Amino acid sequence: MIAVLAPGQGSQTPGMLDPWLSGPRAERAEAEATLARWSEATGLDLARLGTTAGADEIKDTAVTQPLVVATSLLVHRQLLDALADAGLADVPTVTAGHSVGEIAAAAVAGALSADAAVELAAVRGREMAAACALADTGMSAVLGGAVDVVLARLEELGLDPANRNGAGQVVAAGRLPALTTLAAEPPERARVIPLAVAGAFHTRFMAPAEEALRGHADRLDFTDPSGALLSNADGGVVGDGGELRRRLVAQVTLPVRWDSCMATLAERGIAAAVELAPAGTLTGLVKRELKGTRTIAVKKPEDLDAVVALVRGIIGGDS
Repeated sequence: MIAVLAPGQGSQTPGMLDPWLSGPRAERAEAEATLARWSEATGLDLARLGTTAGADEIKDTAVTQPLVVATSLLVHRQLLDALADAGLADVPTVTAGHSVGEIAAAAVAGALSADAAVELAAVRGREMAAACALADTGMSAVLGGAVDVVLARLEELGLDPANRNGAGQVVAAGRLPALTTLAAEPPERARVIPLAVAGAFHTRFMAPAEEALRGHADRLDFTDPSGALLSNADGGVVGDGGELRRRLVAQVTLPVRWDSCMATLAERGIAAAVELAPAGTLTGLVKRELKGTRTIAVKKPEDLDAVVALVRGIIGGDS
């Protein structure tokens, strides 16, 4: 079985859509048309943001979230075409996404249309950005240290473990004075790195965004996922479309348990992990946590050939 992973906020880089808009003419035309449709739906010029916009512009939460989801789903469409051309259309997969990447993962698993996923990500990003403006909050990565010691220190300071990523990574979130204290007095054998984000994602501070997101999600058509789709809440498999809708909404105030997702991937004995663009973060975590698992970070069209070769080698398909 192969894991298909969708990255979250923080994975974006300037020009990340460039390679996907400069391929063969037919593919480029289809990609441009898709981005134009998503741009109209979100009110954002996604093609410009993914090609010529600078780092400061695309780190805005209201921009980053739909842009990352759009990039992942645009690339996933081309990956499906490459696999189908190679006679590998029916590949057993397990799908997971980190934070907003979970919305892209839902579309990859067929539970939500790509159009609806990008729109939902735009609402999520916009409303989370608005919630960030209501309080002086932030996030810091805590690297190293024993997990129980790190969690105890966060509780002592009134901070939340917003992301538990495994591989010795916990992201603390909460009020800025508490984060300043954490940096000055970190847990034993840990170091603290402040993150350039607008506020405390995946905490109670995002409650206004959760309410707004629920109103939009209730108008979307969700179906039951095809294949195994993992939830950020606990790493469990979500098989019901209604439950998926509820979890995607609740996720903005709940911690991301990527460590639990990776534990489930290990239990299922995945042969490889393929991360959709803008890729690199999740495959890095898999390499450190699931030793020996083959990984491919899909960053440019040439990487699709590597995925095809990997899949063929795993399932024994013919060209």
